[in-house]
Amino acid sequence: MILTGAGQIGMAIARRIGSGMKIVIGDKSVENANAMARTMNQAGFDATPLEMDLSSRNSILHLIAEAQGYGNISMLVNAAGVSPSQASVETILQVDLYGTAVLLEEVGKVIMPGGTGVTISRQSGHRMPALTPEQDEQLAVTPAEELLALPLLHPEQIKDTLHAYQMAKRCNVKRVMAEAVKWGAISPGIVVTRLAVDEVNGQRGEFYKNMFAKCPVGRPGTADEIAHVAELLMGGKGSFITGADFLIDGGATASYFYGPLKPHDSKEKTSQTSENGRQSTK
Repeated sequence: MILTGAGQIGMAIARRIGSGMKIVIGDKSVENANAMARTMNQAGFDATPLEMDLSSRNSILHLIAEAQGYGNISMLVNAAGVSPSQASVETILQVDLYGTAVLLEEVGKVIMPGGTGVTISRQSGHRMPALTPEQDEQLAVTPAEELLALPLLHPEQIKDTLHAYQMAKRCNVKRVMAEAVKWGAISPGIVVTRLAVDEVNGQRGEFYKNMFAKCPVGRPGTADEIAHVAELLMGGKGSFITGADFLIDGGATASYFYGPLKPHDSKEKTSQTSENGRQSTK
């Protein structure tokens, strides 16, 4: 198994489906990768940490080559990324959008027959206004090396880091649909992770707290609740599910359109549309 992103959601998924497998953990912070590998190995798993930069094709290829040294690659769990409060527009597009596209392209070339993958994206892609069919198709099928040259991704078209993040997450879902013969998808809402804590304590913190209070379940999610769905998607019982996007957000998106989170004016709508929630893709 290749696991990118040494965070809580990735580890929760790997702990459910990684027994008996070599798990190669790639993260830009080798300290985080080492810490996750140590935790998993102490629990009886076989994990190896590796420094990996999702924004670099060469780094991704190095990760894949290292993983192949242990045998055939049968699973990909992509949980790497940055949030609007953590990075610039350029970094978000380079990591979350371009990097995910490259990872899907390159792992898709070598994954063994019957292999599966899940990409953790965000519910943000569900909140932004609809794109044209032509724009969606461009995000879905444009070769990764040409993605950032698309007119809709030019710097003057991206309003801020939240908009960049939404575009990246919309692209993640569309790439998975286009790669449906290889992959499948999940879209979680806000999940308690280190990244989410940064957002709740950031400039949009009050928005998130309001969302927790007014969504149907009245709380954020946990990494294990996302892993439950990933376990289904990547196991035999989910073998007929592919190219799908699963929204797991405690009803926050439903409340945004039809409940107490529904914006009442254009200013509030702009703020809430920019919201950043967890999303994922099989």
